[in-house]
Amino acid sequence: MAKRRVVVTGLGTVNPMGHTVDEFWSALMAGRSGIRRIQRFGTAAFTSKIGGEVLNWEMPGSDLLDAREGKRMDRFCQFAVVCAIEAVRDSGIEFAKEDVDRCGVIYGSGIGGLQELEDQHTRMMEKGPSRVSPFTVPKLMANAACGTISIIWKLRGPNQAVVTACASAGNSIGEALRCIQRDECDVMITGGSEAALTQIGLASFCALRGLSTRNDDPERASRPWDKDRDGFLLSEGAGALVLEELDHAKARGARIYAELIGYGSSGDGYHITAPDPDGNGAVLAMRRSLKDAELAPEQVQYVNAHGTSTELGDLAETKAIKKAFGAYATNGLMVSSTKSAHGHLLGASGAVEAIVCLKSLVDGVIPATFNLDNPSDDCDLDYVPKTHRQDKVDVMLSNSFGFGGHNACLIFKRFNG
Repeated sequence: MAKRRVVVTGLGTVNPMGHTVDEFWSALMAGRSGIRRIQRFGTAAFTSKIGGEVLNWEMPGSDLLDAREGKRMDRFCQFAVVCAIEAVRDSGIEFAKEDVDRCGVIYGSGIGGLQELEDQHTRMMEKGPSRVSPFTVPKLMANAACGTISIIWKLRGPNQAVVTACASAGNSIGEALRCIQRDECDVMITGGSEAALTQIGLASFCALRGLSTRNDDPERASRPWDKDRDGFLLSEGAGALVLEELDHAKARGARIYAELIGYGSSGDGYHITAPDPDGNGAVLAMRRSLKDAELAPEQVQYVNAHGTSTELGDLAETKAIKKAFGAYATNGLMVSSTKSAHGHLLGASGAVEAIVCLKSLVDGVIPATFNLDNPSDDCDLDYVPKTHRQDKVDVMLSNSFGFGGHNACLIFKRFNG
């Protein structure tokens, strides 16, 4: 049986560069950075004092959600729900008119409700175990986002939480694609959310020595592939997509952003935090996505790279792209990392970067890698440095790689009917 075709009809995001897709995209196209001094808590004792913080955040009121329910969510779940609401409204779908048994949610988070865990631990230490909130478990569990989103619209299709570190959103979108292709459902809300920019979150990544300490120049601190890169920037936020079976979307006259045509996943089988230095797991995921999309490597014009700005990760991904794309990798393929602007949103990264790809396809632009002044000697691809390019391409691939050796690759294609 032929695979059912799947398209993207709705987008939503909250991230350090904006509280909506339009705000985010405008900031990115204007060359603005979402990296700044952290304001939510004091950072004097931390080696890294900068990150991608969602500023001026309050859970907005909605006709879909009681205000009290919003207060009973951890920050990561609030981000997820608000993004999902934006994406559903953007899609124009009315679930009251849909068969909700065929509408589902797959939504990822690498860590879940870390702020709630931190807050309740403090409360227990100061006031005793009897004062711990009864909402602690439903607030901190990583599946709170997908559960809450399904409850809002009473969706009874597939409902899953994916936890694969920084590949969580990429895997979520890919598994949602599979659900529609297999005719298990017609509509899926998918993506990822993260809010690990807390004191324990920042301290933990500082202890790993993975974060940039360019504290006096935050906007230029994330510099993928640059000789002077010194680590990634911890960020927070979420992204959501509405996926639909093509005929279903056409029947209701939906606006279509692009078609999702390929998904590949793999494991490194190498190390719990370090990438395979030869990029072999990433190569497998990219090749599997190309096979799934029935494409030759030369048919992909742009790769939105994982590109975190770490010495090991950037080099491993460069090697992987060269292996997956052969000679074409250094002779025509464009590669960039928008983490140079918004930082690393961990389990939400794949969704936010999928939105970048989708908006890029629609607007005919290749987003730049900011802050790339002097590429490392072994990093020799076309990384689209500093300035966006106007280029109406047809196919884009997005990479997401996570601790534990998780790899997820998605391929989007311009929709031509």
